[in-house]
Amino acid sequence: MEKTELQPVLEKAAAERACTIVQLDVDDDNNIEVTIDKEGGADLADCEYVHRAVLAAFDRDIEDYALTVGTAGISSEEADELLANEK
Repeated sequence: MEKTELQPVLEKAAAERACTIVQLDVDDDNNIEVTIDKEGGADLADCEYVHRAVLAAFDRDIEDYALTVGTAGISSEEADELLANEK
């Protein structure tokens, strides 16, 4: 997956939560890592919102990607763990 495909979806979703995209990394295996932030600090709900926006825009089965959204205050691993526990 190309960053140019992701960027508009991420920016729109982040802006809807008053966040900005701090970092976006996509490796050769389509592992996507997104870091967001906002004044006062982004939280789990912000990460989840951006994550769900990408899931809605791109079919994982077709695009074959892994997605992690974290924030400066919550590492991507911590965000994944918190989301897993929420379900």
